[in-house]
Amino acid sequence: MAGRRDRSQQLRGSRIAIAILVGIIIGCVCAVLFPNGFFNSSSSLTVNERAQVGSSSCESPARVKMLKADFASMLEKNAELKKQVRELTEKLRLAEQGSDNARKQVLALGTQIKAGPFGTVKSLRTNPTILPDESVNPRLAKILEEIAVDKEVIVALANANVKAMLEVQIASVKRLSITNYLVVALDDYIVNFCKSNDVAYYKRDPDKDVDVVGKTGGNHAVSGLKFRVLREFLQLGYGVLLSDVDIVFLQNPFRHLYRDSDVESMSDGHNNMTAYGFNDVSDEPAMGWARYAHTMRIWVFNSGFFYLRPTVPSIELLDRVADRLSKAKLWDQAVFNEELFYPSHPDYTGLHASKRVMDMYEFMNSKVLFKTVRKNQELKKKVKPVIVHVNYHPDKLNRMRAVVEFYVNGKEDALDSFPDGSE
Repeated sequence: MAGRRDRSQQLRGSRIAIAILVGIIIGCVCAVLFPNGFFNSSSSLTVNERAQVGSSSCESPARVKMLKADFASMLEKNAELKKQVRELTEKLRLAEQGSDNARKQVLALGTQIKAGPFGTVKSLRTNPTILPDESVNPRLAKILEEIAVDKEVIVALANANVKAMLEVQIASVKRLSITNYLVVALDDYIVNFCKSNDVAYYKRDPDKDVDVVGKTGGNHAVSGLKFRVLREFLQLGYGVLLSDVDIVFLQNPFRHLYRDSDVESMSDGHNNMTAYGFNDVSDEPAMGWARYAHTMRIWVFNSGFFYLRPTVPSIELLDRVADRLSKAKLWDQAVFNEELFYPSHPDYTGLHASKRVMDMYEFMNSKVLFKTVRKNQELKKKVKPVIVHVNYHPDKLNRMRAVVEFYVNGKEDALDSFPDGSE
């Protein structure tokens, strides 16, 4: 028993010695890694102060100088290590985000579910709307709160150069008693015009890049600005129906929207194939057995009339288009469609936005009207568009007035004098 007690006491003594040794080692490591202490409080001695204490008590000036150099070197290495840790942590986060992004999105949108029987499975079509943030633009938020209907608004951008077309459009809006209509005035002339015609308007705060184009640009130049302007509307939580000024309203468009997609746009197509898509077969006889290649084609969405729900993909679309337009002289409609339709591929991540094409006879472009509808007596009598967009023809104002004469005033030959295309 005595021997066992002696061994127990020796073991206990060894443990105490080991604990003291470990404590000394940890203390040394901490002294090197954290020369300013764990909490770096104001009462702690600085490096210089400790060096001065050491020099006053037992250290020589040479030793103090060497310690200072060591401390400086350790601090520099410590900062570099922290930077590397941050960079590696961010790379790891991005890698995890990329590999597990789909699962996380499903979990964020709702609980995971099992797939149902054949023919019953339907994918998610409608993304959730964002949380409105009024701090983005309190002045605009107040305007929208007053005029919006069911958190939706028609937005048109205009400067003095398009005043005549804007006049025709406003008259068509008032005729239908549409109250949620807002003009983004790009110059003081349009501000005064809206005031004198009792039309709701919004003039943005000064912005050099926007103002130069806004005050002097033509129809296409002004059209490109919308992708920067509309972002705040979506951030405030409003659904936006963007309208160029070369559009005549014949019915309230909000009664004809589906609202099941991020982007709902009218088409530049002029028949079912071009507007809604078709299988275009390419023929290369030199390939022999494989001479035929199938391609999918659709005519572009029109960037002069589209509806955006306030969702993350909609805002990302605006950001992508605005960014590209700011870096190169490009046509906004081409960029708009490239961002909407180009799929993800190596070195490029496509936009994951849901989209819908509007009915081409309800949301009618001027090619459909002047090449097809006006020449078909059945369509001419039965089809009543929601809007007509004079996008295919340069003589916009005269054709807009003719549309009003035909569809509103009942003048049956109002469209007859115009050529199919432009002269």
